[in-house]
Amino acid sequence: MIFKILHLTSAHSRDDTRIFLKMCLSLARGGYEVIQVVADGKGDYFYEGVQIIDVGSCKGRLDRIRNSPKRVFKRAASLNADLYHLHDPELIPIGLKLKRLGKCVVFDFHEDVPKQLLGKPYLNKAALWCLSKSFAIFESYACKRFDGVIAATPFIRNKFLTINPNTVDINNFPMLGELATDVEWGNKQAEVCYVGGIAKIRGITEVCQAMGMVQTKARLNLCGGFSELGTKQSVKDLPGWQKVNDLGFVDRLGVREVLSRSVAGLVTFHPLPNHVDAQPNKMFEYMSAGIPVIASDFPLWREIIQGNDCGLLVDPLDPAAIAQAIDYLVSNPREAQRMGANGRKAVNERYNWAIEEQKLFAFYDRTFSYTDK
Repeated sequence: MIFKILHLTSAHSRDDTRIFLKMCLSLARGGYEVIQVVADGKGDYFYEGVQIIDVGSCKGRLDRIRNSPKRVFKRAASLNADLYHLHDPELIPIGLKLKRLGKCVVFDFHEDVPKQLLGKPYLNKAALWCLSKSFAIFESYACKRFDGVIAATPFIRNKFLTINPNTVDINNFPMLGELATDVEWGNKQAEVCYVGGIAKIRGITEVCQAMGMVQTKARLNLCGGFSELGTKQSVKDLPGWQKVNDLGFVDRLGVREVLSRSVAGLVTFHPLPNHVDAQPNKMFEYMSAGIPVIASDFPLWREIIQGNDCGLLVDPLDPAAIAQAIDYLVSNPREAQRMGANGRKAVNERYNWAIEEQKLFAFYDRTFSYTDK
C-alpha cells in the first residue's frame, strides 16, 4: 500500500529546506505519495516525485493569518490523504477541523512558539506573557488530540512528550555532502559569514559593530534578508558596514560557494527564551561545510561547540568579543582548519539528515499503526 502524505504550510516557501528539501523529497524517495500545499501564488508544480499545490498568495501577514488557513483547509480536506503533516502555528485550528473529519493529523513544531512570542518586540511584557501563556494552553489542548507531534529539537520534544506520547524530535540537521567542498584552506579568503534571516535579536547590530573593531582584513559575507527595515538602515550607518558584503538572498548553491571561501560562520543570537534552547540549522551547516562556528555562549550551544571542539563561544552582546574571535580564526588558519574538520566529523557521525530521515519514517510507521487500532 502506498500512503498519501500531505504537508501543509501557509507561511513557508515551497522550497523550504526542512519541509521540502528534507522531508518531502525524502518521503518521495521512500515510496510515499507526497503532496505539499503552499500559499505563495507561484502556481502548481511537480518536482522529483512531489506534487506542489498552490492555494494563492497572501496580502501581508494579517491576510496570511486570517485567510490562508481557510484556503489551505479547503484544499487539504478535498485531497483525502492518509496523513496530514502541518507546519505553521496558524494551521493548528485547521488541524483540529481535519481531526473532526476523521483525518490522521500530526503537527511539526519548528520552534517553541510560547517562548518565541516572549521575544516579540511590539508588545509590552505583560501582554507578551498573557499571549504566550494563552498559546501554551491552546497548543496543549490541540496536541492531545493530534495523532502525533514532531519537534525540531530535543528540548521541544521533551515538552510535548507529557502531552502526546507519540512525540519525536526530527532535528533540522544538514544533508550529508550538500554544503561540503574540497577547497584548500589556503585558498580561502579573510572572510566570515552569516547565513539566514537577519534581525536585531539575531545579533546583526553587534556583528556589524564587531566588523568595525576587527584588526585583521576580515570581511563579513551576509546572506539573507532583513526582517526589519529600520534595523538594516541602522546597521548600514555603522562604520563596520564598510566591511560587509551584503549578498541578500542566496540559493543553496550560492550558500555552498560562500561557505567554501569563508573561514568561520557566525550565529550570535541574543539570549532570548526561544534562542537559548534552540538548535539553529545554520550552526550545523557551518560545521558540515568544515568551517568553525562563532556562537553565543549558551549552555546547549556550549555542549555542541566545546563538546566537539569546533568553534569559539562569545557573549553575543559584546561586539569586542565577537571581533576578537573573528581575528583569532583569521589569524590562525591551522587552528581554524582543525576546528572546521572537527565540526564536519561531528556532522558526518551524528548531526546529519540521514539519521533524522530514518526517525521520520519510523514515526510515520508508528503513527499509522496507532491509527489502525
